[in-house]
Amino acid sequence: MNDMEFLTWVRGTGLNIAIVIFILGTLWRLFEIYSLGRKADLSVPRHRAGASGFHTILRRSISPPGMLKRSPVSYIGGYIFHVGLAIVVFLFAPHIKLIESLFGLSWPGLPSSIIDAVTIVTLAALVVVLVDRIYKSPKRFLSTFEDYFTWTLTFLPLLTGYLAYHRLVNPYPLILGLHILSVNLFLVVFPFTKLTHVFTAFIARWYNSAIFGR
Repeated sequence: MNDMEFLTWVRGTGLNIAIVIFILGTLWRLFEIYSLGRKADLSVPRHRAGASGFHTILRRSISPPGMLKRSPVSYIGGYIFHVGLAIVVFLFAPHIKLIESLFGLSWPGLPSSIIDAVTIVTLAALVVVLVDRIYKSPKRFLSTFEDYFTWTLTFLPLLTGYLAYHRLVNPYPLILGLHILSVNLFLVVFPFTKLTHVFTAFIARWYNSAIFGR
């Protein structure tokens, strides 16, 4: 398989397979969560579940008092790479075009120069967070293979995308194909790893607050 055949496969058949696995896998994980069930709570609630849940989602998205000073890399680095990743994925014009071709949805993007800067900052934040995880003994002790594996799957699409956009690797079809392949791998693994916290973190915060609010 030459470079063009590889590129054609990863952005065609490979991407379609990855999207199907991503959608079906995510739906299955969410079904598992919602189908667990819970006995009816007969106590009189102290607060409205919805209001209490949304309040906790917002409150837990901000670092607790004192924690930002105690663990600045975890919070600042985490905020930077999560926000940066979202900007690169959803506000880069070629990505928007891809989403439009797949789902018919479109919105304005940011200038390429801004996306470029955000990508560099996001990559740097990911490296700093990784070094902090390795350097700090408690974090290193608690880390598993999955933590490093999902970090790699998050880092590679950004790195290969940056290299492809600036044509820093030749031949171009190869690096573009590797970029799309890394995205496909991210989509395939997403439903079966901690990456699902993109959805479940907010569900868990809302649910716990709604229960404790009773």
